[in-house]
Amino acid sequence: MSAHEHNASLPRYHPYDARVPDSTLQPPNGAPPPAPSSLSALPSRTARAMAFLAILIGGGAGGLIGFGLVNVQCTGDCSTAKALGGAIGAILAAAGTAVVAVLVLRAMGEWRELQDRPR
Repeated sequence: MSAHEHNASLPRYHPYDARVPDSTLQPPNGAPPPAPSSLSALPSRTARAMAFLAILIGGGAGGLIGFGLVNVQCTGDCSTAKALGGAIGAILAAAGTAVVAVLVLRAMGEWRELQDRPR
């Protein structure tokens, strides 16, 4: 008997068939039902807004540092070099600040999860 013939001989169940038990209504093995309000690992809006603000401030500071470094080292007409220094500094600083912000938000989520666990 081929695999196709074997599958054809099995009874077909549809998602809303009364013969198929709904696994979402009863937890398996008599486990307690899930809590009515599920916890979220998503940080609060305030934390996300503060992280975004920190990324903007870090990017601005990096732009000023990059502009300042080029301004000190360059003589003559350096407007393009100053702009590139500022842009590269801003991008690098914002990326670094974003990495730190994501790590902090994840740590906050893990800390909250540990505090919310039943003891």
